[in-house]
Amino acid sequence: MDEWKYAHERWKDVVWMSQNTNTIPTDPAIIDAIISAAKERVYNLYPYKKGSFGLPEAIKDDLGLPDFDIHITNGGIEALYILNRALLSKGDEVIATDPSFLPIHHQMTLSEAKPVEIGIYADPYKMKAEQVNEAITDKTKMILLIDPLNPLGTDYRRNEVKAICEMAKDNDLWIVDDITYRDFSEDHTLTTDFYPEKSIVVYSFSKNCGMAGMRIGAMLAPPDVMKDLVKYDTNVLSVNVLAQRAALTALQTKENWLPNVLRISRNNQEKIKSAVEKIDGAFLPVFPSFTNMFVIDISELGIDPDKFEEKLLYDHDVFVRSGNYVSKRFGPKFFRVSFTVPEDHCDRFVEVLGPAIESLR
Repeated sequence: MDEWKYAHERWKDVVWMSQNTNTIPTDPAIIDAIISAAKERVYNLYPYKKGSFGLPEAIKDDLGLPDFDIHITNGGIEALYILNRALLSKGDEVIATDPSFLPIHHQMTLSEAKPVEIGIYADPYKMKAEQVNEAITDKTKMILLIDPLNPLGTDYRRNEVKAICEMAKDNDLWIVDDITYRDFSEDHTLTTDFYPEKSIVVYSFSKNCGMAGMRIGAMLAPPDVMKDLVKYDTNVLSVNVLAQRAALTALQTKENWLPNVLRISRNNQEKIKSAVEKIDGAFLPVFPSFTNMFVIDISELGIDPDKFEEKLLYDHDVFVRSGNYVSKRFGPKFFRVSFTVPEDHCDRFVEVLGPAIESLR
C-alpha cells in the first residue's frame, strides 16, 4: 500500500507528524490574505519577479540582513537546488552530516559533487569544529550547516557557529546556512554574523507558520554572489502569488501567532518525553529539541522503524517518519516525530505509542 496516498486521502483524520509540518492554527489574517488575493484575481497575472511588494523587505527585516540580496523561491528546497547547481562541479566535496535532510545531498550529486557525511548520531548530536576541520580536503567546496538540525533537534551555540565559520573562511569555502527551523531556537545565530561574504541563507515558511503546502521560501546572499546564483533559477516567472501574500501577512502578524506555536510545541515535547520514559529500551537522544521534531531511539527494542511507521499509520492514523529517510547509517535505530500539531493530536500519538511498540517487539 502507498503510505503517502493513504495519508493524503485521509488527511483530515490523520495526525500528521511525519514531515515536520505545522498544523497548529496561526493567525486568521493569513487565511484572509489568501482569500482576498484570490477574490482580487491576482492569479490572472504572473507575479512580480522580485516578489510581492513588501515581502522581500519583510524577510530581510526578519533576519536583520538589509544589505543582502533576496530571491523568492518555491520553498527552501528550490533555493538549495539553485545554489547547489550554481556553486558545485564534478569532484567537489561538501561537508554535511549524517543524519541530515538527505534530499539536499541528492541535489549535490546532480552536479557530480560528493557529500562528505560526518556521523553525528552520538553526543553532542551535531558537527564539532574539529570534525569539520578533519573533513576538509583540497576538494572541499562548501559546508552545509542545517541549524537547527533536522532530524535530531540540536542547534549550534554562537561559539560553535563562529568556529565553523572561521574554518570556512580560512579555507575559502562556501557555507550554506539552512535556517528552516530558526524560529524554534531562542538564541539562533546566523553565519552572516561571522562570514557574510560567502554565506548563503536558506529561508522557509513551511514550518514556523504552517505553510508547507503553499511552497514558498527564499534565498539570501551578498549581491555579488546572488547575481551568479540566479542564473540557475528554475522558475523565471516567480512563485505562487497567493503564497506570497500569505507569507507577507505571516511576517506582519508573527508576534500574534508564534508564541502560541512555541508554547504548544514545548508542551507536546514534554508529553512525548513522558511517554517515552515509560517504555523500557526507548529514549530521546536530544531533549529539548530546538526544532519542531526529534527522534525516538528504538534500537534496543529490535523494531524496524519502517514497520513501526506503517503500524502507526494503518492501524492508528498517526503518521511518523522512519529514520531511514534521514540517515544511511543510523536510520534503523530510530524514527522521527514532529510535534507542531494540536495538543489533542499529540495526545493520540502518546496514547498509541506504547501499545504499538509492544505489538512489534
